[in-house]
Amino acid sequence: MTTQQLLETVNQFKKEINIASTKSKNEALEAMALALLEDTDAILKANAIDLEKAKGHISDVMLDRLRLDESRIQSMVEGIQQVAQLSDPVGEVIEETVGAQNIQIKKKRVPFGVIGIIYESRPNVTSDAVALSIKSGNAVVLRGGKEAYQSAFAIVTALKKGLAKTSISPECIQLVSDTSRESAMALMKAKGYIDVLIPRGGAGLIRAVIENAIVPVIETGTGIVHIYIDKDADLAKAIKIVKNAKMSRPSVCNAMEVCVVHEAIAPQFLPLLKATLVDNHTPAVELRVDEKAAQYISGVKAQKEDFDTEFSDYIMAVKVVSSIEEAVGHIETHSTHHSDAIISESDDAIEFFTTRVDSAAVYVNASTRFTDGGEFGLGCEMGISTQKLHARGPMGLKEMTTYKYIVYGEGQVR
Repeated sequence: MTTQQLLETVNQFKKEINIASTKSKNEALEAMALALLEDTDAILKANAIDLEKAKGHISDVMLDRLRLDESRIQSMVEGIQQVAQLSDPVGEVIEETVGAQNIQIKKKRVPFGVIGIIYESRPNVTSDAVALSIKSGNAVVLRGGKEAYQSAFAIVTALKKGLAKTSISPECIQLVSDTSRESAMALMKAKGYIDVLIPRGGAGLIRAVIENAIVPVIETGTGIVHIYIDKDADLAKAIKIVKNAKMSRPSVCNAMEVCVVHEAIAPQFLPLLKATLVDNHTPAVELRVDEKAAQYISGVKAQKEDFDTEFSDYIMAVKVVSSIEEAVGHIETHSTHHSDAIISESDDAIEFFTTRVDSAAVYVNASTRFTDGGEFGLGCEMGISTQKLHARGPMGLKEMTTYKYIVYGEGQVR
C-alpha cells in the first residue's frame, strides 16, 4: 500500500475510533496488550534482524535504544494496560458558560481525528503512540525509521491482531512501509488527511518536519539538558543526581548533557564528578571541560559546539560559572528548553533559578530523568513537547485532544 493509499484508508475508518465509547477503547487496549505479549517471540526475532542490520552503523548506546528483550516488551504491555486504566479525556467538559441572550456554551474535549507520528529507532514508541491514540479517540499513522522497521512491523501486526477481536477496526492503525525521505515528506504535506503531526527523534528530524510541514505540528524537543550545581549544593545529593541523570540511560532525551558548576564549589565537586563518572565507572564518561573546569580535573578541551550538542552518549560538557546569574544565562542561551535542574539548599537560589529558566520541566534537587509520561502519571507519552502552544512537557492523553464548543439555545437569533 502506498503512503497515499494508507492515508485514504485511515480516513475511511477514523470515525470508528473518534466516536468509540470508553468501554470499547479500554477493551481494545486490553486486547492489544494481550496480543503484544502473545507475540513476544515474533517481536524479538524481528528486533534481532534490526539489530544485526544496525551493527556498525549506529553507536552502542543507540543500539541499546533499539534493543528489545522480554522485560522491555513486558514494560510496553504494562504501558498499554496503564493507559486503559486512565480516565478518558474525550467528552470532558472543560468549561460551561452563558453567552449572549442566555445561550448555554460548553467547551468539550474531542479527538484530533488522525495523528501522524514520525519517529526514529525506539520500538516502544510504536506501542506507546498507538495506546495513547486509541484511548484519546484518534486514528494513527506511524512512520518509523529504517533501523527499527522490522520491530515496528511486528509490534503493529500484534496490535492489529488484538484490535481485530474488538469492535474497533485495525485499519485505525497504519504503519508506513516506505522508510524513505519521500514518505516522511508525504506525511508533512498530508493536509486534509492528518490533523496533527508529531516528530520524535533527533534535531535533524525535528527541524525537517518544522521547516517542511504544511499540516499542524507539535514540536517535540531534543534534550540539551543542564544540571546546575549551586554553591550551596549538597555534594552527596548532587553526585547521586548527576550520576543518574547522565548514566542511567544516556541515549534518551531527558538524559543530562551539560554540568554547570559554581566556581565556589568546583574544587570540591569536580574531583568527585570525575571519580564517579570516569575513574570508577565502565564505560567511562568523556568529560569535555572548559578552561575553568580544567583547573580542577582533566578531560577533553571543550569546544564551543559541545555546549550546543545532544550527545546521547557517554559524553558530558562541563562549565564553571562565577554566579547563578551566569549559570541561568548560559542555560537560557544553550538549552533546548526540555528539562533543566538546580541542585541547591538555598531557597533564594532555587526561586531565582525556577523563575528564570524557561524550560518545559524545571527540577529542584531531582534527576531530569523523571521527564517521562509514565513517571508523571500519564501512563506513557507521545513525546516531550518543548513548544508553548497547546502542549508542553510530557504529552499524555489530554494533549492528544483538542476541543470544540457546543452551544445550546431555545430559538435565540442574533
